[in-house]
Amino acid sequence: MRRSYRGTWLAMRVLRRGVPGLAVLLCVSAGVLRAQNVSQDELAKKLELLTDAVGRAQQQLEQSQRQLSDLRRELDEVRRQMNGSAAADPDPPADAEQLAAQVEALKEAQAMQQAEIATHEQSKVESGSKYPVKVSGLILLNGFVNTGGVDTPAAPTLALGGPGSTGATMRQTVLGIDALGPHLLGARSHGDVRADFFGGTGGVGAYSSIGMLRLRTAHASLDWARTELFFSLDRPLINPTQPSSLTAVAIPPLSWSGNLWTWNAQMGVTQDEEFGGGERFRMQAALMDVADPPYSTVSTTGTTYPTSSVELSRWPGIQTRLAVMGNEEDRGFQLGAGGYFAEHRTTYGSRFDSWAGTMDYRQPLPGRLELSGNFYRGSALGGLGGGAYKDYGVRADPDHPGNFYVRALDDAGGWAQMKERATERLEFNGAFGVDDVPAGEVRRYTGAATGNYQNLSRTQTFMGNVLYSPSAWVQFSLEYRHLASASVNAPSAAANVIGVAAGYKF
Repeated sequence: MRRSYRGTWLAMRVLRRGVPGLAVLLCVSAGVLRAQNVSQDELAKKLELLTDAVGRAQQQLEQSQRQLSDLRRELDEVRRQMNGSAAADPDPPADAEQLAAQVEALKEAQAMQQAEIATHEQSKVESGSKYPVKVSGLILLNGFVNTGGVDTPAAPTLALGGPGSTGATMRQTVLGIDALGPHLLGARSHGDVRADFFGGTGGVGAYSSIGMLRLRTAHASLDWARTELFFSLDRPLINPTQPSSLTAVAIPPLSWSGNLWTWNAQMGVTQDEEFGGGERFRMQAALMDVADPPYSTVSTTGTTYPTSSVELSRWPGIQTRLAVMGNEEDRGFQLGAGGYFAEHRTTYGSRFDSWAGTMDYRQPLPGRLELSGNFYRGSALGGLGGGAYKDYGVRADPDHPGNFYVRALDDAGGWAQMKERATERLEFNGAFGVDDVPAGEVRRYTGAATGNYQNLSRTQTFMGNVLYSPSAWVQFSLEYRHLASASVNAPSAAANVIGVAAGYKF
């Protein structure tokens, strides 16, 4: 009604104005009509385009439905063939067996990971610094049967001859503390310490301590993306890997038989450079306070001298290592070369140098196998766990009473281990290690009155074990070791060691 009224009113005004007004009205009406026609044409074109798009989408949908139907028919045909072959041949093909084994391995790995995640989700111990601290450990029971005389029945490394022994101990139980600290200079700070109960009479020579509780290892470090600054009490950098054992924990496996294991105070830096394929080139260097081997820190009066021969020289030992590594820290490929040097001054007033060149490796192999080991050649390596328990030989000068000849002893040795990870919970290990000092060098500085360690020229160990972990917290092991020790002034001695172990991790 309003539009009609306004149209009538406009027409009356045009008639009043005459012909010019009529012309204007006609022009406006023509423009409005043209605009309406243009908008209708555009709408028609858009409608046509939309119709075409809907048609194409419908065609694509129909094509997808046909492909899906074809895939379903093919899948049904494969299922029928599989059912038919299974009925004809009850033994599954090799591919199916392999797939089932992989599925089972994945289930075991998932169970282990879930157990470890549950462990990490526990509440942490409160520390004075208010940063997270975790208490962990391994409660370990070891039983042993030694068929011949050995140096330490619960953790033997040397065959002495004579009667054997049988027993059990829990002194290899390990306690640990791990701590996370603040970020300093853009680096993460953390530390850990490990202790056991193998001190006092349960230790060996210079590595024992008063009482049962004994410090094993300790670490503190600042970690950047590719750089680590650290100080620690641990094995040398030049022997980064260790053989696997649950019965030889207080004294690591193959100790004094090619495994340079001794825990020495050291301070150093590690630098990693990445290159293609996720591999890394690692550079390490450290200063080290090298301890003396057992029964060598004795003065001319026969009393124990509290300062090591490296400390008497007033210069620390130096060690370096260069390595190419894969992207897995604990299981991947690894090939390294290292060097070690330290100056010594004995209680007899003489000086000598100890040195070593080393090569270490770890190579994953097909069939869940892994080959690892370390080799070395050097002189006076008793402070690192070699040298047949000694750095040097000493004898009195017959022409000048009170004077002594001291000579650093050459040394060569190493160890190798083959590991098979049958499953995530079961593994088998076989290893061999040997440490050899030339008998001709030892013979010139020993005699009937010298002790067993001073007369040794070779120590070697064969080892094989089975490790089984039904869960992330429980471990069992059965191990066999054969110790053989050669002396320059006595028959060689041998002993077989059968050990069992049961451990609970917390």
